[in-house]
Amino acid sequence: MPPPVFLNQLGLVCALGSGKQEVARALFADTVSGVASHAGYADRPLHLGVVTAPLAAQDALPPSQHSRNNALLLTALEQVRAEIDAAVARFGPSRVAVVMGTSTSGIGESESAIAGHMATGELPPRFHLQQQELGSPALALSHVLGTRGPAYVISTACSSSAKALASAARMLRTGTVDAVLTGGVDSLCGFTVAGFRSLDSVSEERCNPMSAHRHGINIGEAAALFLMTREPGPVRLSGWGESSDAHHISAPEPGGKGAMAAIQQALKRAGLSPEQVDYVNLHGTATPQNDAMETRAVHALLGPGVKASSTKPLTGHTLGAAGALEAAFAFLTLVDNPEGHLPGHFWDGAVDDSLPALSLVKPGESLGRPVKSVLSNSFAFGGSNAALVLERA
Repeated sequence: MPPPVFLNQLGLVCALGSGKQEVARALFADTVSGVASHAGYADRPLHLGVVTAPLAAQDALPPSQHSRNNALLLTALEQVRAEIDAAVARFGPSRVAVVMGTSTSGIGESESAIAGHMATGELPPRFHLQQQELGSPALALSHVLGTRGPAYVISTACSSSAKALASAARMLRTGTVDAVLTGGVDSLCGFTVAGFRSLDSVSEERCNPMSAHRHGINIGEAAALFLMTREPGPVRLSGWGESSDAHHISAPEPGGKGAMAAIQQALKRAGLSPEQVDYVNLHGTATPQNDAMETRAVHALLGPGVKASSTKPLTGHTLGAAGALEAAFAFLTLVDNPEGHLPGHFWDGAVDDSLPALSLVKPGESLGRPVKSVLSNSFAFGGSNAALVLERA
């Protein structure tokens, strides 16, 4: 039997705050926070999941790696730096890998550089094309920590960092390395906001998942970073599933076939029956097609009684970071949570009768006992689907 893999440490920053304690307080509150109206990313203010916490300095990085994306990542790293340094010393730099998910990297820096060029005819002296390379987050972490194991980035849109965690687990189970720094990071920029607006997918108000009135996403930014090893830790990544239904470049397969395949793989790998899942963190983007597909998949496989919620009204859709951020929310739900508080589902309560019913978590609701297992879904453009099962160790 392959050895189990554990999430030993967690650092995170998102629109709800910075660090486990601050984010957990907001995540389990009965009032909504995080996403708010912000200007500067479009021609009018939009509701976005903007990180307002102070970000880490990038002095340890070469200028070619400076970006808001990497500042977010280093902010998450600061929270667990001592434990990660200890793991690198214990296992050796060549036995520690870095696997991250992202979709924006340093595109925001390129936007500023292009605006500067249009105004002056020259690119700013601190601009480097390497800033927007998708591999930048892995290179930045390897540089700062001095690791020499495999270091790469997965970029499959909104499933990126969920797939990064699955890739990290496979390396550990095969013995390729002894520790992996894994997670996801994405930063807000005008490029992604404009892209989703061109698809008529962006809500100008707080997003409204599963509602009959839902009409689009809020975009957000975040970083979530785990230390994953075979050494026992507070949370076990016990299952993962990945599928590609290739139905459409931007629309999900309407029956949820790809989503169901990923969920079934994750449950099978974890050795769990549907009845053993305590809570589902839905992908829950608040777009008409995604919510319809996902409710069908979850209802068909887990039934109408499983507790479920979308946390995107709190953080926005953090795109390439979403899988890792919501795995972080699963971690917070499983650890130091004796009453079993669950992330609330914030919406207007307008039931869409065309969707199968789910037991959506009321804000402030708890199980009244520790949560044992969480399923977290991530679905992306092109039919790239990923599901993770996390259990309290």
